[in-house]
Amino acid sequence: MSIDYQSLAVKGVQALSPYQPGKPIDELARELGLDPESIIKLASNENPLGPSPKALAAVKDALGELCRYPDGNGFDLKQALSARYGVKPSQITLGNGSNDVLEVITRCFADQASEVVFSQYAFAVYPLVTQAIGATGVSVPAKDYGHDLDAMANAVTERTKLVFVANPNNPTGTVHGAEAIEAFLDRVPGRVLVVLDEAYCEYLQGEGYVDGLSLLARYPNLIVTRTFSKAWGLASLRAGYSISSSDIANVLNRVRQPFNVDTLALAAATAVLDDENYLQRSREVNAEGMKQLASAFDEMGLDYIPSAGNFIAVDVGEQAGEVNQLLLEQGVIVRPIGGYGMPRHLRVSIGLPEENDRFIEALARALDTVSSAECGKGV
Repeated sequence: MSIDYQSLAVKGVQALSPYQPGKPIDELARELGLDPESIIKLASNENPLGPSPKALAAVKDALGELCRYPDGNGFDLKQALSARYGVKPSQITLGNGSNDVLEVITRCFADQASEVVFSQYAFAVYPLVTQAIGATGVSVPAKDYGHDLDAMANAVTERTKLVFVANPNNPTGTVHGAEAIEAFLDRVPGRVLVVLDEAYCEYLQGEGYVDGLSLLARYPNLIVTRTFSKAWGLASLRAGYSISSSDIANVLNRVRQPFNVDTLALAAATAVLDDENYLQRSREVNAEGMKQLASAFDEMGLDYIPSAGNFIAVDVGEQAGEVNQLLLEQGVIVRPIGGYGMPRHLRVSIGLPEENDRFIEALARALDTVSSAECGKGV
């Protein structure tokens, strides 16, 4: 007797599709017979500088403890975060990347009778975890590819338990300033938790940007999530965290798995927080690369979404799938975002200057090829 095991899964899980990460370099090399050394990956918003020397040294020092379970409470990392951001260790919840924390939050505070509000074109994990637990996701139409905060506030009902706000947003790079975020928080009832996802906040520089941590004292229903995967350069090690009221953190730590951040990740994350030079260089390379790509798109006549993250979404037209395939064949990996409802766009991570140049040249060739093919069809 054949059993349909998918039908045995809970209802929310049955309808899910697996999260699609950026294509790995080795996978593309196998598929197309390319030399892995010739491939550049600008698909997953990773730090192109490589890891911090301080993080590498800390990992090396921790290797002898691989036979031991990690510190389930993450004492050293919490102390470092507490000192850097002026919060209490009791306000911190550690996660296997911030994705882990987002899932823990959803499981703690929403259920099948709940609604969870998020924006159109927002991070794919929000609807994924919402659906997995059987809650009702409320996707609010975007405004200029970004969060329409007024509409999101209006979408809150008696059933709403959580609202996710990504600032800056992935995959569009849009961002709201302090005034807009505070006005939004003023409108959300205290019984509704607001998750301010600041995975890319370290790239924000200048006046007017909001630091979610500065709002925690005024808005006890606020949870701020951050990660070490982007500006801090530790994507492979999976370390993230949330900072909230101690009461909320107490709830989250009841559900969080006790060893969800491993020893190497704890050591590297603790060490990198003390590497201000690395963080500043990451910001500089990102700002320079953003100008480099935006200038190239302007010259090509391509529309793009101004971004506050370490990536940029560019409109390459209705043939985006073909353009992406032609980039892959040239050993350049970027991220199609049709799954986000943006079938004309490719999301491109900011790389080193030479990687950005390589992408620009490959994109120009791909667009020429697609244009020539279209002209040929019309003859």
